[in-house]
Amino acid sequence: MPKRLPRLFAAPSESPGFLLWQAANRWQQRQRAALASLGLTPVQFVLLAGAEDDTPLTQARVARHARADVMMTSQVIRGLERRRLVRRVPHPTDTRARVLRPTAAGRKLARRAAYVVDDADRAFFEAVGADRARLAEALGALAGVGEEPV
Repeated sequence: MPKRLPRLFAAPSESPGFLLWQAANRWQQRQRAALASLGLTPVQFVLLAGAEDDTPLTQARVARHARADVMMTSQVIRGLERRRLVRRVPHPTDTRARVLRPTAAGRKLARRAAYVVDDADRAFFEAVGADRARLAEALGALAGVGEEPV
């Protein structure tokens, strides 16, 4: 057995995984900075925006849609509830479940945040120019878009 594993890449800058990690960190920094002016974190924005739907959405369903941890989702939703941005109401058909409903203030904030996030995305992805659609397709494949969330 060899003492060292053979290197797949000569340098970190050749590793797609390392580059993806660096790009994701840089993107997240830009998202956090953009949303800070609205008093939201990226996770709060995703969950608040995810709760805005015409169908009854439970907390578990919003977490699956966002591919977020259920316990973390619960904590974030509680914080949004304390800020009066969402409320939990009885589910229309399942007496054990609660449905998430954004308040008027929550809907307004989610819409404002969507524009802020879109602007930040547009600025960040300008670096890839015309390859943006191909990049989105490749990232969608890596992220499992179209697959049932686990």
